[in-house]
Amino acid sequence: MSEHRLSAEPTHSVWDRSLPPRLTIQPGDEVQFECVDASGGQVHPSMTAAEFQHIDRTRIHSLTGPVWIDGAEPGDVLQVDVLSTQHRGWGWSSVIEGLGFLKDRFRTPALFHWHLDGNETRSLAPAVLPVRPFLGVMGVARADDGSFRTRPPGSFGGNLDVRELCAGARLYLPVFNSGALFSCGDGHAAQGDGEVCINGIECPLDVTLRFHLHKHQPLAGPLVESSEAAAPDTSSDSWIVVESAEDVVAAARGATNRMIDLLVSRWGFSEVHAYILCSVALKLRLSQVVNEPVYTVSGAISKQILPHRELFPTP
Repeated sequence: MSEHRLSAEPTHSVWDRSLPPRLTIQPGDEVQFECVDASGGQVHPSMTAAEFQHIDRTRIHSLTGPVWIDGAEPGDVLQVDVLSTQHRGWGWSSVIEGLGFLKDRFRTPALFHWHLDGNETRSLAPAVLPVRPFLGVMGVARADDGSFRTRPPGSFGGNLDVRELCAGARLYLPVFNSGALFSCGDGHAAQGDGEVCINGIECPLDVTLRFHLHKHQPLAGPLVESSEAAAPDTSSDSWIVVESAEDVVAAARGATNRMIDLLVSRWGFSEVHAYILCSVALKLRLSQVVNEPVYTVSGAISKQILPHRELFPTP
């Protein structure tokens, strides 16, 4: 195992499998990623709401990468272990005209600055908000040729905004290209389910990730193994399937179907018993409702109700 460090610059703000890799690693290696905030480093703690209106929107989701994982090929699964996250003491949230879940109600632009004090922030008194940083965007290069903006997530991962992906979590992604070409960014110090106003607490973030490769493993889309110790207010220790679609009900059905398939293939349930178990134990959550036209639904089953399994044993 080797350890690497990858600076943020030069960032990229598109998914494009023709982008040259900035780093080549071996399975089992760790990489410390320096990630700028979602604005691409344009927002600063003294910026006004008026100034915020003039930032370059093409730099949103300035990502660090791509990283080539040696030996990765289409049909493999890339395992990403989130080892640690470190914010830099500040963050921001905004209201942007025409965006957000309640864009018809909130039309006046706003910019709010957060001071992050260790594991909490008191910036929005009288609330005391826990800080549990995670990356909103982690993904591999898409299977398609061309350049694609990073806002819509998909089976490749991307802009999932799943808040369970804090330190201690694992993310499993299907691989679509040689080398996988992994990139990440969009650090959040905290986020509610849905990310309704368009932002969590956006912040620059240093994140250490470890990569493993599982050869010739079928996986339809992102799968998360969450950690209760890191995020006790989320979905406890759970298996979480993540589905994104232009119709939120279709995304919820997709997540439910994938969880049923997982229970059948890995725990030996019959299909109807897996369906019944989902009806009494599956947590369907709106991870994000603002990356229109695509919405993301997470379906979680607690590990406490299932026998222990390593779905993809670490090599």
